[in-house]
Amino acid sequence: MKHFIFLLIVILSGISQVHACGKYPIIPYPKSLQAMEGYFILKNNMQISVPFENKKVHQIADDFTKKLSEVSGLYLSISQDNTKADIIFTKDNSLGNEAYLLNIAPERIVVKAATPNGFFYAVQSILQLLPAEICSPDFIGNHVIWQIPCAHIIDEPSFSYRGMMLDVARYFMPKQYVLDFIDRLAAQKINYFHFHLTEDQGWRIEIKKYPRLTSVGAYRPYTQTGYKHFHAPVIPDEVEHQGFYTQEDIKEIVAYAEKRYVTIIPEIELPGHSSAAVAAYPELSCGIKKEYEVVKNFGIFDNVFCPKETTFQFLDDVFTEVAALFPGKYIHIGGDECPKTAWKQCKHCQLLIKELQLKDESSLQSYFIHRVEKILNNKGKQLIGWDEILEGGLAPNSTVMSWRGEQGGIEAAQAGHPVIMIPNADTYLNYYQEDPEFAPVGSGSFLPMEQVYRFNPLSTLLKGKLSQYVLGTEAALWTPYMKNPQIVDYYMYPRFYAFAEV
Repeated sequence: MKHFIFLLIVILSGISQVHACGKYPIIPYPKSLQAMEGYFILKNNMQISVPFENKKVHQIADDFTKKLSEVSGLYLSISQDNTKADIIFTKDNSLGNEAYLLNIAPERIVVKAATPNGFFYAVQSILQLLPAEICSPDFIGNHVIWQIPCAHIIDEPSFSYRGMMLDVARYFMPKQYVLDFIDRLAAQKINYFHFHLTEDQGWRIEIKKYPRLTSVGAYRPYTQTGYKHFHAPVIPDEVEHQGFYTQEDIKEIVAYAEKRYVTIIPEIELPGHSSAAVAAYPELSCGIKKEYEVVKNFGIFDNVFCPKETTFQFLDDVFTEVAALFPGKYIHIGGDECPKTAWKQCKHCQLLIKELQLKDESSLQSYFIHRVEKILNNKGKQLIGWDEILEGGLAPNSTVMSWRGEQGGIEAAQAGHPVIMIPNADTYLNYYQEDPEFAPVGSGSFLPMEQVYRFNPLSTLLKGKLSQYVLGTEAALWTPYMKNPQIVDYYMYPRFYAFAEV
């Protein structure tokens, strides 16, 4: 896997030499870069100075020296004395929260930032300016000149929220791949990892109070072959699929991400896309079926949570454990593609609609989301949901991810709610990027890299006063047909680099 990414970086680095960025192949390209003559050449026993007390910044410098040593064999020491230092970290409180300044001269590099985030991103740019061999998983030594082109760089992100979503619920992805995935997000200065953990096809996070969520919900005996067919029988692949992350796995992943300034947002799908949960605990359903099971094909299913007190208690218990594992302020609850068939047939649901004087089942979904938001708020968390949570009335403190185009984001912003723009036509990297005849099975639509690059989260209708509600944007990798990390990587690249530029 790492060899594949290294090869890709080498290719892109070579391509960049013929474009305007020339010898400065930084992705995303800095807001301001003034090219200078010459190179700063790294040599053994150089010094990095961090002349102020900040454990996180010292750790960033230490990680850089270790990375350099592993690949090049060069040893750099860290001190607080900047009189003889070759690379100097300087605190500059005039810079923004994630901004940094790099002054690279032949004799010295000066790194300025106000926060550890800024210093971390400065180092990511330095790594990209080094020869592409710095990304090698193998020792390179002195086979290359470890030099950095001189420049004056000032950089700051356009959006505070820069996200990437990975669906590990439909096909479980190994823990090591998730860690590598986080490394790649951090290198391109993506600061949120949206971790899609539950689905109809699998429940992938250990919940100690409800062990059947993983003993039952994380397993399926086979999966459909090929693309979904609504009017044809499912052809099984005859391959068992299972897997979940223990709470110790999650703690490791979270700590790994924190060190790379990536905040993880877990997603627990509700009230729809819940087949795996109700297969484990059928009492959470409306009981309209004789039995419930983890589904083996892809689509939208009627196996939804029933809005009764036992369900809300279950969700309270689940979110108690989830909230303790993920220190970020957000928890994603899905809220999309929830069929109302079960609720229409359910006596409890129909009585509840009358009792609460609700208009219809869409209003019942709004009631459901409101209840869940109170659960999350009581745990110190804020709710994010797909734009369907607008239906029937938006929960008061929620953030909307607008995926069905821009309209949901516009409506949410007009109502004064924070918005993350993720219109599927521009950001779903699981769509084809070449002729389907030659590609692994994808999700049906076509999204060339050029379209990703042209995407602007601030559409005409979201500019002006409404722009203050747009936190940023996110790209998604849904995995109905991505059976392994190699296929995920095929769909991720090279479009991920175009998204990072956005």
